[in-house]
Amino acid sequence: MSDTKSIRLTAGVPGPISKELMAKKDALIADAFSIHVPVAIKEAHGALVTDVDGNVFIDLCGGLGCMNVGHSHPHVVKAIQESAAQFTHTDFSVIMYDSYLKLAERLIAKAPGAFAKKACFFNAGAEAVENAIKFARKFTGRQAIIALEGAFHGRTNLTMSLTSKVKPYKEGFGPFAPEIYRVPAPYTYRRPTGMTEAEYVKFCGDALERALITHVAPSNVAAIIVEPVQGEGGFVPLHPDYLAKVQELAKKHGFLVIADEIQAGFGRTGTFFASEQLGLVPDLICVGKSIAVGLPLSGVIGRKDVMDAPGDSAIGGTYVGNPVACAAANAVLDVIESEKLTERANEIGDVFRKRFGALANRLEGMGGARIHVGEVRGLGAMIGMELVRDLATKEPASAEINAIMEKCINRGVIIVKCGYYGQTLRMLVPLVITMEQLAEALDVLEQAIVEVASGR
Repeated sequence: MSDTKSIRLTAGVPGPISKELMAKKDALIADAFSIHVPVAIKEAHGALVTDVDGNVFIDLCGGLGCMNVGHSHPHVVKAIQESAAQFTHTDFSVIMYDSYLKLAERLIAKAPGAFAKKACFFNAGAEAVENAIKFARKFTGRQAIIALEGAFHGRTNLTMSLTSKVKPYKEGFGPFAPEIYRVPAPYTYRRPTGMTEAEYVKFCGDALERALITHVAPSNVAAIIVEPVQGEGGFVPLHPDYLAKVQELAKKHGFLVIADEIQAGFGRTGTFFASEQLGLVPDLICVGKSIAVGLPLSGVIGRKDVMDAPGDSAIGGTYVGNPVACAAANAVLDVIESEKLTERANEIGDVFRKRFGALANRLEGMGGARIHVGEVRGLGAMIGMELVRDLATKEPASAEINAIMEKCINRGVIIVKCGYYGQTLRMLVPLVITMEQLAEALDVLEQAIVEVASGR
């Protein structure tokens, strides 16, 4: 166990004040808004969260991927305060402001592709995806969109329709948006028995090509949308060979490639965009989450000719590209660059891989372990650890994951899951976490997993 102790639990989880607030939440807030950690926050700094009862947690969730530069980074807080003191809103389409233009210029410079680009900003990731679809449809004059199994693109009607997982995101919420076609994703860990990884990647590429014959005419396809590293789908990086096939077919048939980098972007994978290390050069990129430390901001960066396709006032919204959020986003970029957080993501990822690999060996050596590490995968610090009940059958350890998360939360570590069956622990740690804090959190996580594996 690590000697460094950032975790401090003095009042129980939840403590008395959090219990009162949870009761108030149950009385006032729709039940659909469930609470993962049964506490109320008082403050947070870096990778540490303090609740209203004085308990201190190490945060491996990072506001579901919004806190790459950590909670309450002083440089970002200062930028927010200064911007808010100047003005909080105009609607950019009424009176423009420089923070919006500066952010566009900086993100355009970071986006892959040797072609002229433009950018625009919105509120939430789902809005970025919806508007990317609008750009693609207007530019191509086509309607159909291809999405992948395992995809998550949002919760609005269109983005929910693009999203793959049925429960809890889609069940009972139809009818869904039309002209969406789904194809297999190269989730190689769960490939059919007897297939090699290379064969399955080719199978998925062939399935996309076949879909253009059996499901939708390629002349009607506006775009295919992919997450270079699938988030909700299980932290599955898409194989470069598959992405090469995607780009080949897009070029052949004249449709666009949209990369949803909302969760993977802003340095989490060890490059600013995950696309960079997978050989993907998208026509449009959707960004959000860590763009502005959780302030409502998202965006689309893309080919100039595509971005200019809609007519005057065809794209927009009252609050899109809020000036305070844009100031925060520029400060986020400052921090990522000055503190070299893309490099830091690779260092953190190396720790995850080493610790999780050792844990896998420990579980296999236990004898009679109820769970095993099926696969550790991802890029940089965007690492998922899939747990299974049996290494041969790969039966998902879904219930066991829930027990592990509960143990971790009760011991001061905030962690979340993902995957088709909720069987993968996903690491969304702030990239400013200290190595001592990371070791302490992983000690807690490992102990929780070993206890569940041994039936305790």
